[in-house]
Amino acid sequence: MNLLPWHAEHWARLQARRQRDALPHALLLCGAAGLGKRAFAQRFVQGLLCSESAGGDPCGHCRSCLLVAAGTHPDVISLSFGLRKDGVLRSEIVVDQIRELSSRLAMRSQFGGWQVATIDPADAMNPAAANALLKTLEEPAAQTMLILLGDAPWRLPQTIRSRCQRIEFHLPTAADALAWLHAEGVRDAAAALDAAGGNPGLTRAWAQEGALDRRLEVRKDLAALAAGRGQPLDVVKRWLDNEPAQRLWFAAQAAADEIKARSTERSGPLASAMDVEALGHWYSAVNRTRESLRGPLRGDLLLLELLAQWR
Repeated sequence: MNLLPWHAEHWARLQARRQRDALPHALLLCGAAGLGKRAFAQRFVQGLLCSESAGGDPCGHCRSCLLVAAGTHPDVISLSFGLRKDGVLRSEIVVDQIRELSSRLAMRSQFGGWQVATIDPADAMNPAAANALLKTLEEPAAQTMLILLGDAPWRLPQTIRSRCQRIEFHLPTAADALAWLHAEGVRDAAAALDAAGGNPGLTRAWAQEGALDRRLEVRKDLAALAAGRGQPLDVVKRWLDNEPAQRLWFAAQAAADEIKARSTERSGPLASAMDVEALGHWYSAVNRTRESLRGPLRGDLLLLELLAQWR
C-alpha cells in the first residue's frame, strides 16, 4: 500500500503529531471521491496498530498488520451502512449503530493498544446518529481514535466538524497527476484527466471503464438535441442505463465549455440556441439533477425535464 504523491504532506504532518504524542482523538478525512482518502486511512490505522512500525509506516507482516489488512483486527471497528430488518441496505447511518459503536469503544483494547473506529461515509449519518456521536467526541476514552470519512463534509453538523482534526484532500497539480497516471499505465492520460476534472483517482478508474467514450456520447447527444435531431426519451433511457451521474458530470462540462466559447464570441461546440445566461442556469440545473439522483425522485423524469430545457 504505497503512499500517493499528493498524500505526502498530510502524512508527514500526522506522523509529526504522533511523534509528539499529540494525535487528536478524532480525524475527519474529506475531499472529492477518487483522491484516496480511504487508502490513506487504512495505511494510517495499520501503521498506528503495527507492532514494528518505522516512522508511522506499517511493516505489513506483523500480526496486527495482517489482521488490519484482512479486516479482522479486534481493535478496529468499521461502521458503514447497515441492513434494515427486511434485509435491504440502509441509505443512512442510524443512531443504534452509533450507540453500539460507543459501547464498544468504552471497553478495553484487546491488544492493549489503540482502538480505532472508522465511520464511512460519515456524511450519511442522520441527525439522531450525529447527535449520539457527539458524546463520544466530547468524552473520548484513552487511546481511542475516531476516523470519519466523507466526500461531502458540509453535510455533517458543525458540532461534529469542530470536534475533529480535519484533513482535506485537494486535487494535485496537473503535472503531479499526469506523472502518477503515466506510471499507472493510463492511456490518453491528459484527455482522461480533463474528463475527470483533474482528479487522478477518478481518471484511472474512468479510463479503465470507458468513460472517455461516454463523454463523447454525451456531447454528441447534446449537439443532436440542440440541432433538433434525436429524441429526448431515447437519450434519457441511454443515460439511465449506463452511469447516469457520470454522464451528468460530462453534461455539465459540456455546458461549461459552451459558456467559455461564447465568452470569446465564438460559436460553441454544441451549437446550443441558449444564450450565456441560460447556459449558466442549465449548468446549475445539471448539478442539482446529479445530486437529486441520490434521492427518491424518478430519474427518468428528472433527466427528461433537464433535456427539455436544453432543447
